[in-house]
Amino acid sequence: AAIGGIDALVFTGGIGEHAPYIRERVLHNAQWLGFVCDDHANASAGPRISPAGQRPSAWVIATDEELVIARHTLELLRR
Repeated sequence: AAIGGIDALVFTGGIGEHAPYIRERVLHNAQWLGFVCDDHANASAGPRISPAGQRPSAWVIATDEELVIARHTLELLRR
């Protein structure tokens, strides 16, 4: 809001990936920014949980923090 708008909102991590109720509530409370929740897509964890063509868009993106940590560690060990 402070920067005059938003292009997309990405839900990730444990709650972001596995809590459709939380995602729905966040998008409901962000309607003033233009967000719309596609209930069917949200229930199935997307990946896109806003209607196609809707701006701004909302997404559910899976993360694998352990893999990222392992890659960074391997890179440091190789140096």
